[in-house]
Amino acid sequence: MGSGQVTSSVPSGPSDFQGKHVTVAGLGVSGVPAAKALHARGAIVTVVNDGDDARAREQAAELEALGVTVRLGDGETLPEGTELIVTAPGWKPDKPLFLAAEKAGVPVWGDVELAWRLRGPDAAPWLAVTGTNGKTTTVQMLASILKAAGLRTAAVGNIGVSLLDAVLGEERYDVLAVELSSYQLHWAPSPRAHSAVVLNLAPDHLDWHGSMEAYARDKGRVYEGNKVACVYNVADKATEDLVREADVEEGCRAVGFTLGTPGPSQLGVVDGILVDRAFVENRHANAQELAEVRDVDPPAPHNIANALAAAALARAFGVPASAVRDGLRAFRPDAHRISHVADIDGVAYVDDSKATNTHAAEASLASYEPIVWIAGGLAKGATFDELVAKSAKRLRGAVLIGADRALIRDALARHAPEVPVVDLERTDTGAMLQAVTEARRLARPGDTVLLAPACASMDMFTNYNQRGDAFAAAVRELGA
Repeated sequence: MGSGQVTSSVPSGPSDFQGKHVTVAGLGVSGVPAAKALHARGAIVTVVNDGDDARAREQAAELEALGVTVRLGDGETLPEGTELIVTAPGWKPDKPLFLAAEKAGVPVWGDVELAWRLRGPDAAPWLAVTGTNGKTTTVQMLASILKAAGLRTAAVGNIGVSLLDAVLGEERYDVLAVELSSYQLHWAPSPRAHSAVVLNLAPDHLDWHGSMEAYARDKGRVYEGNKVACVYNVADKATEDLVREADVEEGCRAVGFTLGTPGPSQLGVVDGILVDRAFVENRHANAQELAEVRDVDPPAPHNIANALAAAALARAFGVPASAVRDGLRAFRPDAHRISHVADIDGVAYVDDSKATNTHAAEASLASYEPIVWIAGGLAKGATFDELVAKSAKRLRGAVLIGADRALIRDALARHAPEVPVVDLERTDTGAMLQAVTEARRLARPGDTVLLAPACASMDMFTNYNQRGDAFAAAVRELGA
């Protein structure tokens, strides 16, 4: 890790925005709170938004009633006199609005940057989580552990609760569990976490970032200025490399997590026990038992890794071992994340619709054996050879759905030619019932029918939630 003292940005007070012309790019979860917060601090706010639908008009009316200018249907042009842009995280850096801002020397912040700068002097420290997969689960586990320790906390950020709302709201927190996406980190140069983790790195959102290097660089921002611990994945060297490159506060430590036996300054697993050898006295000789593998729901390998990462951040904040155990026992995962739907005729049916990329699907497939795999959807530029090659020995069969299923079918032909494949051409939502029916035909008692699509859902469904719901409904119909 790089060394050298990093000082936190001084939070901007109300007077810093008085009379400033600020453009908010995008409505929605982050844009509306940002516009309101800036307006309340005396800024002259203009909101620009690409869309002009009913929801946008409703939000625009709410803001216009406060005196905010809203420009719908034109998110490309830089409003005259703009001194600062605050953008929604999903807006791509190559949009004409930002190119015009760069040319004019106008800074661009995200909602996370704004939240950081508007924090009060006694603001709660942040424990930050990013990574390609597992962010939401890890943040929720972390919040559960912190609550078990009696701390006032909330899971915020990319998880759906606006950081601005958490920072500016009346409730006072001891610490915040903050999920940060690569988009949010791209637009947030100033935040300095108490401790942070990059769970894993795999190709994702490359159309947005432009390259794997740029994607990793934005993820690595989460480590900048960390005070106590930079937590990394021992099995993913790229995360450790990001720690080495980070400029942190003096005394900040690198702490690894591993599914194997931990070395000093690591958390790991020994004989079914989650063990801490980082936050103990004489870590070269001692270890602290935190919890049992069976305390984690579900106890799939990648979820154990999530639990270890959450535990590392909590321990960095001084949480006792008993709270790690109690918090993990109390945690229940969100729907569509390795969710056991039913057992029918000795076959388990598992919904992991949230596995929307190959990295997530690989972790899911590694959790079961033998598997009838339901996969497919929108590939988002992904390739499937490595995934299929690693998982081939676990597959009893495969049922393929969605627009880009041919990519998976071809990878199966190359790397698992003996695996029977059902290729479903229909792309209406009713295809899921047919997919589950075909999977049942292929499965034998003791098998798992696993929905782990490795693809996005928007070709057939509104989102991965609807896809998972369709799977669960089809399974229930099958078992009726």
